[in-house]
Amino acid sequence: MNLIAFDRAHDADVEVGEFLVVVVVYAANVVQDVREIIRNLVGGRMTHYESLIAKAIEQGMSDLEEKAASKGYDGVVGVKISHPLVVDGGVEVIIYGNGYRLSTAGPES
Repeated sequence: MNLIAFDRAHDADVEVGEFLVVVVVYAANVVQDVREIIRNLVGGRMTHYESLIAKAIEQGMSDLEEKAASKGYDGVVGVKISHPLVVDGGVEVIIYGNGYRLSTAGPES
């Protein structure tokens, strides 16, 4: 499976399919969440949320790949990741793109 993070697949004849969307929401650990709230008061990197966002993006990419495969696509083109959002006690990420199939017909002359 290929997730292509361009607006179109380069150097390949593809048939672009339907729009695919996945949403991932991860809950924060309550103890670490309290620590992040304190850190927010004094300043500094909120590493717990950074790792939650990274984990959510990784999971979302995997989910998008699985969704495309389940619909018979060879991959996803035009992959976009929405602005990850820190919500009360967690993070939310939306990832989307269009499924594609590699064209079985060669390039037209």
